[in-house]
Amino acid sequence: MNVTIRPMCQGDKPSVLSILHTTPEFAPADIEVAEELIDIYLEQSVKSGYHILVAEDGGEISGYICYGPTPLTEGTWDIYWVAVSRMKQKRGVGSALMKAAEENIHKANGRLIIIETSSLPSYEKTRRFYSSKGYNAACQIADFYADGDDKVIFQKKLR
Repeated sequence: MNVTIRPMCQGDKPSVLSILHTTPEFAPADIEVAEELIDIYLEQSVKSGYHILVAEDGGEISGYICYGPTPLTEGTWDIYWVAVSRMKQKRGVGSALMKAAEENIHKANGRLIIIETSSLPSYEKTRRFYSSKGYNAACQIADFYADGDDKVIFQKKLR
């Protein structure tokens, strides 16, 4: 697989939205928030506080990652969204996106990365992916998103 990771540009938005809409874990409200962040990034670039990278494979966008520094912290960053086309999953696209984001965060003197996700069974594959990349489940907040849907917070120290 020959994946190129690069900053997102305006022309990538329809492909990224298509990936989000075809990812069953994301509810319409989730996609609406993701699109808001995309629009802010496309209007203001990294001045927005968000960084968005896309994975391009054979001229097609196969995934994206959105991350940024956590306000009021020293060296802590959040990874907000990672999504890979269902047809490109398990081919290293998500891993390439995570590696690129982590390298960029490290270059920006990041020391800690936080990722929040759901405890629902439909997110098991997501949680396993984060664990496989060296992220540890730091805590779980019961019934955060809804009754029976806990927030699981993963962390990874870079230095």
